[in-house]
Amino acid sequence: MKAMTIGDFGGPGVFRVSELPKPSPGDGQVLIRVAASTVNPIDCKIRSGLLRALVPETGVLGFDVAGIIEEAGKGVSGFDIGDEVFGCTGAVKEHSGALAEFQVADARLLARKPENLSLHEAVALPLVSITAWDALIRGAKIDKGERVLVHGATGGVGHLGIQLAKIAGAKVYATVSSAEKAAIARTLGAEPINYKEQSVEEYVAKFTGGEGFDVVFDTVGGENLTRSLEAAALEGRVSSVNTRTTADLSLLHQKALSLHVVFMVIPILHNQPAGLTRHGEVLREIAGRVERDQLSPLIHEKRFPFEEVGDAHALLEKGAATGKIVLTGFESS
Repeated sequence: MKAMTIGDFGGPGVFRVSELPKPSPGDGQVLIRVAASTVNPIDCKIRSGLLRALVPETGVLGFDVAGIIEEAGKGVSGFDIGDEVFGCTGAVKEHSGALAEFQVADARLLARKPENLSLHEAVALPLVSITAWDALIRGAKIDKGERVLVHGATGGVGHLGIQLAKIAGAKVYATVSSAEKAAIARTLGAEPINYKEQSVEEYVAKFTGGEGFDVVFDTVGGENLTRSLEAAALEGRVSSVNTRTTADLSLLHQKALSLHVVFMVIPILHNQPAGLTRHGEVLREIAGRVERDQLSPLIHEKRFPFEEVGDAHALLEKGAATGKIVLTGFESS
């Protein structure tokens, strides 16, 4: 089969078209004819060598997958040959990614795609929706009427965070960097805050009367973790997807805050049965919300064939994408 592989670590130009053996599903696995994948920050970190210990043995990246089940191994239930499915299935160590014509995946990580989305649309949901769910529903346990601040309104994780918080009945605010992104945030259901025009102190005063937000969802990381702690209310909750930083955590104690960190690939990386099952359950819940028109993916306007995955990585690393970047399979497939 044809696949996009990385032979070495480095910039977006390290990808190459390769021929690999077509895999066969083992017990509890299915073989997917891949229709689409995406680019996520973790893909870029593995490719660059920042997370080189996680690189898949085949050199095939691509955590998100959408496609059609072609074969099923022993013990697989709940799926039939020909089902259109989506999921976040790996691209770490022994788990080869989705940037290939075929991928073997643990059936527990999959769900049938929403009926009202195409495979190219559904693929934008798995990693980011599970991450947002783990941060806000499972971690912060947001409640009706709470004030929730989401950093990065139009990012892959942020736009799902807004929608999940809205479904939970929270009053949602989200940081943006432009009027265009503010308009998108409003469409998603959030009150936009242009962080370039207002300091944390200013927008906390304006929108919370100086009390702070009950929940802050940091999808940015780095110095933004400190800003998230500053924006949180006394005894508030902060959820973050990126805490690879050195920061003064004094505010955690001064405000009696709780900090919840999300690294959603842990169940795949450590083969945690309960976590693998939970991921599939979350995707089924997400699919139902999509079919009830309560939630939808925000997808960057330009889509890339697998052969142009390097260009897609470069776009994400420039911070120039709005929503998820979708990869639409091989041009010749």
